[in-house]
Amino acid sequence: MSKQTICIVSPALAQANNGNWQTARRWAQFLRTRYQAEIASDWPAEAAPHLLIALHARRSAAPLAHFCAAYPGRPTILVLTGTDLYRDIHSDADAQASLERATALVLLQPAGLQELPSHLRAKAHVIYQSAPALHPATRGVVPRHHDILMVGHLREEKDPRTFMLAASHTTARSARLVHIGGVLDPALGDAATVANAAWPGRYQWLGPLPHADTRQRLKHAHAMAICSRMEGGANVIIEAVTSGVPVLASDISGNRGMLGEDYLGYFPLGDAQALAKLVDKSINVPGWYAKLQEQCDRRAQLFTPEAEQAALLDLVDNLLHTN
Repeated sequence: MSKQTICIVSPALAQANNGNWQTARRWAQFLRTRYQAEIASDWPAEAAPHLLIALHARRSAAPLAHFCAAYPGRPTILVLTGTDLYRDIHSDADAQASLERATALVLLQPAGLQELPSHLRAKAHVIYQSAPALHPATRGVVPRHHDILMVGHLREEKDPRTFMLAASHTTARSARLVHIGGVLDPALGDAATVANAAWPGRYQWLGPLPHADTRQRLKHAHAMAICSRMEGGANVIIEAVTSGVPVLASDISGNRGMLGEDYLGYFPLGDAQALAKLVDKSINVPGWYAKLQEQCDRRAQLFTPEAEQAALLDLVDNLLHTN
């Protein structure tokens, strides 16, 4: 018996190496244990999959609309991945139409449910993303550097300037703020170059790195900083906590949905001095740092590949069985 087919429409493919691509790649692997799954940047008109999964309400609005028009009886899943959940669905007509059109909605963390119109929440499902656990790196008693790693391309949504400015406010001499990410906004690329020169040894911008290399650098970091203005459910948080690396996070809904309301490592959005104080505290107050590690260890149980795959397959199975 031939397998049922699924098309995953992602606005970003492998060369982008961003969160949408990582989600699409991982979900295709999960689905291929039971279905024939392919990834595309648009729905190929000649293809007739049994189910369409669209990532991002605005950026994948057209292929979702075309598929629904061509196959009105076939199920669709819309995954709200970040900027669409916290910005586009409140102002963009195409994104709003995607919400109404999709058979099921997927959020990457539960706090995002509050962003949806109340009449759509019944068809929403929360599926936490995942990453394979890595054994925490062995650290010396007194390391020469305490690397605080930020992973994310240089664009305003990630607020890299706050991370750069925090380097000028940290007082711990061993602190080194290291940023991995390519340039999507030339002005921010220029700012990173200036910061490299202004705070040598305290701030380093490494540019884009392959995913495997980034994960190894993250595993060896003292902490990971995420300064984002909006996040649907940042995969880099998962990769940090499943490597035993605590997170210092901007206090936004998407990060709270990932790390929990009682997490100790939040700083006010855009507050570089507050981030710097958390960096210093993580280095100078071992007991507080240990509490962050304990909290992250507990959250790591939510982010296993087995749990993500089971939730995804359960949703897809139910949609294909009932349609």
